[in-house]
Amino acid sequence: MRMRRHHANADDEAGIDLTPMLDIVFIMLIFFIVTSSFVKETGIDIERPSADSAVDKPKGTILIAVSADGEIWMDNKPVDIRAVRAAVERMRVDQPDSTVVVQADTDARTGLVIRVMDQARLAGVEDVALAATAGR
Repeated sequence: MRMRRHHANADDEAGIDLTPMLDIVFIMLIFFIVTSSFVKETGIDIERPSADSAVDKPKGTILIAVSADGEIWMDNKPVDIRAVRAAVERMRVDQPDSTVVVQADTDARTGLVIRVMDQARLAGVEDVALAATAGR
C-alpha cells in the first residue's frame, strides 16, 4: 500500500491564529477593571486640621466634607444637613458594612460637624471617623 504525502499548495498560507491572544487580552482587561479601586472624593477641597495623634486608617467608603462656610458635600454634590441621614442610608444599601469619614475644614463650625456625625450614626453607621492630617 502506498502512502500519499500531503504537500502544501501555494494556496495554503502559514498564518498565526490571533484568537487565543485576543482572549487573553480581554481576560486581562476584565481583571484590571474588576480589581482596580476608584478614588472617591467629596467634591470640594478642604484644609484638614492636623493632629499629633492622627493614625492612618483604611479609607472610608462614605466620605462627607464640611467646608469652612458651612457647606456639606457628599458624592460631588452639596447636601443639606437634613438629607445627610437619607444619603448615608442610600449609600449603605450597596455596602452594609461601610464606614463614614467626615472631612471637616479647619475653620468649620464644630456644631455642624457634630450634627453631621450624629446623622451618620442615626443612619446606622457604627464607625464614624473625623479626618485629620498627621501632626507637623
